[in-house]
Amino acid sequence: MAPQGPSGHGRRPSALWLAALPVALILGPLLPGLYWALAPTLDAAVWQALWVDAQWPQALQATLLSALLGTALGVAIAAVLATLYYPSRRWADLQRRMPLLLSVPHAAFAVGLFFLLSPSGWLARALAQGLGWAEPPAWITVQDPYGLSLALALGIKESWFLLWVLVAVLGEQQVQRHMVVARSLGYSRVQAWRRVLWPRLLPRLGWPLAAVWAYGLSVVDMAVILGPGTPPTLAVLIWQWLIDPDAAMQAQGGAASLVLLALFLLGAGAARWLWRHTVHRAAYPAGERRPAPRPARVGLHLPLLLIGYAVVAVLLVWSLAESWFFPALWPESLSLQTWRQADWAPFWTTLWLGAAAVLLCLPAALLWLEWGPQRVNAVLYVPLIIPTLPLVAAQYAALLQLQVDGTALGLVWSHLLWVLPYMVLTLIGPYRAFDRRLMTTARALGASPLGACLRVKWPMLLKPILAALAVGFAVSVAQYLPTLFAGGGRFVTVTTEAVALSAGGNRRVLAVQAMLQIALPLLGFGLAALLSFWAGRCRKGLR
Repeated sequence: MAPQGPSGHGRRPSALWLAALPVALILGPLLPGLYWALAPTLDAAVWQALWVDAQWPQALQATLLSALLGTALGVAIAAVLATLYYPSRRWADLQRRMPLLLSVPHAAFAVGLFFLLSPSGWLARALAQGLGWAEPPAWITVQDPYGLSLALALGIKESWFLLWVLVAVLGEQQVQRHMVVARSLGYSRVQAWRRVLWPRLLPRLGWPLAAVWAYGLSVVDMAVILGPGTPPTLAVLIWQWLIDPDAAMQAQGGAASLVLLALFLLGAGAARWLWRHTVHRAAYPAGERRPAPRPARVGLHLPLLLIGYAVVAVLLVWSLAESWFFPALWPESLSLQTWRQADWAPFWTTLWLGAAAVLLCLPAALLWLEWGPQRVNAVLYVPLIIPTLPLVAAQYAALLQLQVDGTALGLVWSHLLWVLPYMVLTLIGPYRAFDRRLMTTARALGASPLGACLRVKWPMLLKPILAALAVGFAVSVAQYLPTLFAGGGRFVTVTTEAVALSAGGNRRVLAVQAMLQIALPLLGFGLAALLSFWAGRCRKGLR
């Protein structure tokens, strides 16, 4: 008997190969690339040079502090808001605002937060109005040596991602039934979450939590903007070593990237142990009294939303400012001069690069979900759940060996590794919820497996497909390290340009590039919503 695919029809070997081939082309070169990139680290002298490097201890400390605090803060914000607001009108309101918050890329968010929190930033200017300051205070509010401002940015930004994941999980009927049953038994909202929902949801949130932890360890663009400078975080230090022309420094960077990977595995293992031995048991305490239900607290989500809006607002104002000296709360005048003189080449490069990435990943994702071996989905998620730097180093080594580094082909391929997993994650829920009987009927009427998908399944999944395209495009826009390494400096995107300008360029020019970085994902989400609405109207007109 032929093995059954996700739609219930037989999965032929040819279909399996068709689904696996695109994934193999995307992931396959990483294996030899890892060998080429990390083989020099087998030399003991490389590790000895790493341990005695003067920058190493402080860089490691800043990385651990920022990653741990950022991950903990992001988890805490998402958990508190979900516990207090789901299900309620405020949760639905927060859910509607998620696409806008998620469309702000990490680098643009870091630039906006820098403009807010720096000693000459908007918040300091507001305080100066009441305290009579004539000069910026001598405070270290950003780029502090411990990475605390970086941790704050990571916590806020990653909480939006975790809330987005929770929105998807909490939309499932089974989870909703658990909450209804718990409330009908007299549990308060907090108790229902603690004793019913969290014990069931936390194991399912393992991959997203691992992705947040991995990103905090290996983030470079946000660390360049908000993190410490001398020495920087370990990820930035590794990046500097990997691009050094000296082969010994490149090997040291490869060794340090393995340290990042070890830190990720240690953190993930510790979290798993903590769940099994403390958190899981604490969810079922003996003899706990059941207090009366209490209403959700009001307005705790507002600061999170206000920070997101304030980041976009300060970037917009700076992009329009003519002159804006401290302690003025508002620029002396506004104009479009900086926009008229802006370099739009990074915008167009980012646009075609993101479009190429999602158009190549969409058929790969659909074929994989339809006929691919779902038992090995974890392989697709590897780029999301381990630190970026070892993978980027492997990509770059593979591109060098194939002699396609610095080419458009190599650049697009470097983005596929991160775009494909996010598109699969976006589509897998709607794909599993699709009514298999529709495909069975189509096959009974004589349609081939591919024909049934083209005529029945994929048109009915148009809305989640469009959402996956928008998410994938936003992921491509945000890519910094893959663009930097694979592009070889020949391709400049709005993300690489914004990070480069943050090192001391004109604030107005920096704000324009950051706004363009925000505008591109917004364009993608807006176009997806418009096409989805138009398709819905067309279907209604045909009935």
